[in-house]
Amino acid sequence: MAKPLTFLVLLAIACLSAGLFGMVHNQLSYSVGASYFHEFKFAQFAIDGDLQNRLGAALVGWRASWWMGLLIGIPAFGLGLVLLRPARLLPVGLAAIGITVTLALAGAMVGLTLGMIAPSYAPTLPLPDGVTDPDSFLRAALMHEGAYLGGVLGCVAALVTTWRARRLPAEGSPT
Repeated sequence: MAKPLTFLVLLAIACLSAGLFGMVHNQLSYSVGASYFHEFKFAQFAIDGDLQNRLGAALVGWRASWWMGLLIGIPAFGLGLVLLRPARLLPVGLAAIGITVTLALAGAMVGLTLGMIAPSYAPTLPLPDGVTDPDSFLRAALMHEGAYLGGVLGCVAALVTTWRARRLPAEGSPT
């Protein structure tokens, strides 16, 4: 496959992976902090009242995260276009996606852990007006922030993965 086509395929896979991650992530965050969605996210994303449930949470997850595939993929796969042989771009790009999703998941879990202890600090944390369940809100909010931080770290890791792969020979070629 030509490198420009591989680049576009990887971008599509990255956007799909990011969007699906957001949908699944929001199922867990809805479980631990439904008030975050009902008091903030559903209004922010203009989710119809009939969908203000798990389906709406999944929709919010898709809308809030698919674009991270572009944000992370364009620099990482663009670097791959320049540095890698055609046979290396697809496997290295897929590895970069996997690493990024893993780091976003790790970030979400760190955020959730902080959200579990944050209620003891809730009186001093700035929360939006109208939050009726600060504990629930903080669990989901910190989980979301952690996932985005993990995604940013994933972007760095994707660039490093691509950079390091430039020195590796393509499979089946002499070293």
